Amino acid sequence: MSRNKPVVVVGLMGSGKTTVALLLAQALGVPMSDSDPYLRQRYGKSAAEIARTEGADVLHEREAEHVLDALGEDQVVTAAASTVERPEVREAMRKAFVIWLDASSEVLAERMKSSDHRPDFDPAVMKARRDPYFAEVADLRVDVTSALPQEVADRALDAIR
Repeated sequence: MSRNKPVVVVGLMGSGKTTVALLLAQALGVPMSDSDPYLRQRYGKSAAEIARTEGADVLHEREAEHVLDALGEDQVVTAAASTVERPEVREAMRKAFVIWLDASSEVLAERMKSSDHRPDFDPAVMKARRDPYFAEVADLRVDVTSALPQEVADRALDAIR
């Protein structure tokens, strides 16, 4: 992988992390590790189901586990937004190239309506709480409000190389 680092894609739900990460993984010729399939495979539930049945704290613990496990490999990792709240995850992300996909709360709220696997969280509240952490870990911030996923991936690839 370029720069000999894993690539981590962060952002709030609806920012396009999975789509952009897949494009990056394909372009870089490395695997992709996404938290949603990880949770389903390891725990048999979606993020929304874990949050509803076991609580948000358990969900966030498992999302952090995913990132910490995945950072041991040369791959592209999607990091659930909650993971940046944990100091140990932010510290581990220092060994990766981190791309922050950002958009307004209104755009994210609209995008979140498209999938039933996402927990029901308020993007404005999450944005206010997590943006400072995203800014701390990000090597690159991309506003995804109107950018197509391939445009975002191309910009990230330029920065990685």
